[in-house]
Amino acid sequence: MRKFGLIGYPLTHSFSKKYFSDKFTREGKNDCLYDLYEIANITDLPSIIDAQKELIGINVTIPYKEQVIPYLDNLDPACAAIGAVNCIKLTPQGLVGYNTDYYGFKTSLSNWLGAEKPKALILGTGGASKAVCQALDDLNIPFLKVSRNPDPSSKNTISYEAVKASPDYLSEYPLIINTTPLGTFPNVSAMPDLPVSKLNKNNWYYDLVYNPTETAMMTAAEKMGAKTKNGIEMLHLQAEAAWEIWNR
Repeated sequence: MRKFGLIGYPLTHSFSKKYFSDKFTREGKNDCLYDLYEIANITDLPSIIDAQKELIGINVTIPYKEQVIPYLDNLDPACAAIGAVNCIKLTPQGLVGYNTDYYGFKTSLSNWLGAEKPKALILGTGGASKAVCQALDDLNIPFLKVSRNPDPSSKNTISYEAVKASPDYLSEYPLIINTTPLGTFPNVSAMPDLPVSKLNKNNWYYDLVYNPTETAMMTAAEKMGAKTKNGIEMLHLQAEAAWEIWNR
């Protein structure tokens, strides 16, 4: 049996087990199994690896995409540049970290925008945000990050209060990308603290959340005329990229 899995906390929202289980059934991979490993602390990772001798690959989700790095033996160079890990391959040489969020997001966003390159506001500064920042850099899309507690020394990070005080940010940076878990099942009513009434048909709202398929913020943005997209395509793309890494 070849085992794969996902670490994170909580994991009630995750579609990863269903995605890979369906893939294994569809493709006749009867020797493969995908499990969820919900751990309350990243320090639990070594015990999972010790207990699961047939484990080959691990996906990493909130809140461990940065915390997991000290537990790895090596990082893919592109992953090291991003500073966050969402995919681990167990090798004879140890644990190797990768970032397939980058590929999934960049490809999905390019598919959606086409030739458009609107400046972006990135909501959140965690592990997923780091992959998004690198993708936007490589697509030559300027951006600002929005944080609840911005670093005063950062020139490209602002607060939600700044956005609310000057809604012109929403017109100057019409692409809004939510990298936070706000709105994720089961807390589906939660929304980023934005001046929604200032959104319009010129805005694009990309939500990395995929469960539910339409978040409360997506619904609110659509009512103001904005274009919206959820994170399901990104999920599928990053999952297939992880599968390729685990099998090469």
